[in-house]
Amino acid sequence: MSRLHAENHLVSRIGWLRAAVLGANDGIVSTASLIIGVAAASATTTSVLVAGVAGLVAGAMSMAAGEYVSVSSQADTEKADLAREREELATQPEFERQELAQIYIDRGVERRLALQVADQLMAKDALSAHARDELGISETTAARPMLAALASAAAFSIGAIMPLAMVLISPPSRLVAVVSVASLLFLAVLGAIGARAGGANVLKATARVTFWGALAMALTAGIGAMFGTSG
Repeated sequence: MSRLHAENHLVSRIGWLRAAVLGANDGIVSTASLIIGVAAASATTTSVLVAGVAGLVAGAMSMAAGEYVSVSSQADTEKADLAREREELATQPEFERQELAQIYIDRGVERRLALQVADQLMAKDALSAHARDELGISETTAARPMLAALASAAAFSIGAIMPLAMVLISPPSRLVAVVSVASLLFLAVLGAIGARAGGANVLKATARVTFWGALAMALTAGIGAMFGTSG
């Protein structure tokens, strides 16, 4: 009898992939837009660099805090649901057995077999069985606030460093053009990597992140130029 091969499903990457791609994308777009806006206002290279570094630090902290609060709320909800489920299992075991079996029946399992499956799963770990099949909570999708916060901050910082590096190597007269083109290339690569890792359409994802990044940079460049001219 041949051994079944292990399958590596892409859904297991959803948590960290979302945080990493979102963080890096925001890092590139917000920092590049800030740099371009300040540079378009005829600021010195030093001023542009200081603004970019400040944007990196502020953005990374904001991403970490926002992600932590958001995922913590999800974790609190999961804990409350699990506590309620634990109490119901202790006080209404038969009702919970029937409820779990009904879930399998609704999926197409014959009633007698569904009850047998429910009995076996509840005998091994009743709370885990109900958490997974009734509440939709599993090890893969469980909320991890600190991990999400650190991943977002790190990804944002990595993304922000890319346009900042362009400031250091660009001649002042071409700073806006170099940062813009390089940042769009970074976004395109990021979109392709994210799509590839998540099994999505590469061309579609790349076009999406590049378009919105270009729009953001164009708007901030226009605002910077307007204030720089009027000043």
